[in-house]
Amino acid sequence: MSLRVLNPNAEVLNKSAALHMTINAAKGLQDVLKTNLGPKGTIKMLVGGSGDIKLTKDGNTLLKEMQIQNPTAIMIARTAVAQDDISGDGTTSTVIFIGELMKQSERYIDEGMHPRVLVDGFEIAKKATLQFLEKFKTPVVMGGDPDKEILKMVARTTLRTKLYESLADQLTDIVVNAVLCIRKPEEALDLFMVEIMHMRHKFDVDTNLVEGLVLDHGSRHPDMKRMAENCYIMTCNVSLEYEKSEINAGFFYSNAEQREAMVVAERKSVDERVRKIIELKNKVCEGTENNFVVINQKGIDPPSLDLLARAGIIALRRAKRRNMERLVLACGGEPVNSVDDLTPDCLGWAGMVREHILGEEKYTFVENVKNPSSCTILIKGPNDHTIAQIKDAVRDGLRAVKNTIEDEAVVLGAGAFEVAASQYLRNEVKKTVQGRAQLGVEAFADALLVVPKTLAENSGLDTQDVIIALKGEHDRGNVVGLNQHTGEPIDPQMEGIFDNYSVKRQIINSVPVIASQLLLVDEVIRAGRNMRKPT
Repeated sequence: MSLRVLNPNAEVLNKSAALHMTINAAKGLQDVLKTNLGPKGTIKMLVGGSGDIKLTKDGNTLLKEMQIQNPTAIMIARTAVAQDDISGDGTTSTVIFIGELMKQSERYIDEGMHPRVLVDGFEIAKKATLQFLEKFKTPVVMGGDPDKEILKMVARTTLRTKLYESLADQLTDIVVNAVLCIRKPEEALDLFMVEIMHMRHKFDVDTNLVEGLVLDHGSRHPDMKRMAENCYIMTCNVSLEYEKSEINAGFFYSNAEQREAMVVAERKSVDERVRKIIELKNKVCEGTENNFVVINQKGIDPPSLDLLARAGIIALRRAKRRNMERLVLACGGEPVNSVDDLTPDCLGWAGMVREHILGEEKYTFVENVKNPSSCTILIKGPNDHTIAQIKDAVRDGLRAVKNTIEDEAVVLGAGAFEVAASQYLRNEVKKTVQGRAQLGVEAFADALLVVPKTLAENSGLDTQDVIIALKGEHDRGNVVGLNQHTGEPIDPQMEGIFDNYSVKRQIINSVPVIASQLLLVDEVIRAGRNMRKPT
């Protein structure tokens, strides 16, 4: 063989060996992630090289953190991670669906069938399933005032697969309210306007939504107030510290008076800026109990802090750029880049600004704001892995609500869509297909059932009983899903179990493509190179 002649160190897997390697890799990855699916799924513990622990049910986190050696498994993992990047969920479903397609294909290939015939059947089944999804989805009218209950049902379905039930139900309200807070009619949703902040204390059930902002730093002067009510908020990006000249310059003086004059001149421009801010404060707060808060993206040096503290101003320096955007949306006002021509119109408003000290850390809460368009989800937990788990779940919950608003449609969950699509392919589509491609359609229909099967398996139920009961109901014209507590068929609409339409569409689009590519691999060449110098 030519490659052997060119490179004697190359490893080559031929025809059936290559195919079985790819199929086994897909099945292996499926077995790892299978147990995570659904609300009854188990949790994986990932232990890093330095002994740090991560507990997770999130397929995306697992695939990113696991060290995968097999090239086929790496390809499947990348597809699933791309699925998460595009639609925010569905990583575990993608992996187990690819694994099941490969498993079903193996049956036919072992009987001597060519993979190309199966791939043609997959393509027909994929198009038919996508058309069926369009008919099967439930349209949701969002308009100016979205239906909060539908959004809660979608968020609850997503969150319950990541966290235990009572915490998931509590986070459902938080996530839906956060998305509705930042939503503006006729504008795309920017989930970055929801700040996710964590504090390592109390319990996971103390996680809450702050309609305002939580900053992860506090004021830098001991005389500034730790709590203030009725505050004007000035958001600025102005340097209030002495800046060195950009060129190397030396100053020479012959007596103390000259040195003193030089120090005053150096401070003059900075003090002038501070004085303008103090003048604005006096103008808006005179004769009232109102307070004044300056939040600056750049630095404020100690002399400037002292001047502001004497004037009764609370000042925070070096705020994150993203928080400057959020502050303006939460409190109102305009961001200020120069202290010339300051007017009261550029100020925002907050009912309360308070500082919370937790060990070495300081947090500043900006609360009770009017008409906020930005908010903070404050995650609390006793340890780092609890916080990380909630963070991943909240991110997926926010994406699920965003997808529902953008899709203006939902899909019945609890395995209802998969069973319905499988029956549709078997009873309707298969009859219209000529020749052996029918078997590809059948393999696709069988593979779709992996979702309800896995849900049943993870709940400790008998998979055969469950599938027979679900198929029987669907044949009678009832759209049903699986009740994971009893194993009985249920109406997902009555139980409020809904999945994202865009997630399902993305899974059906991407999985057959990857499975087809893997099935058509008939030779794996790992071209090793001899690194030793020739003797």
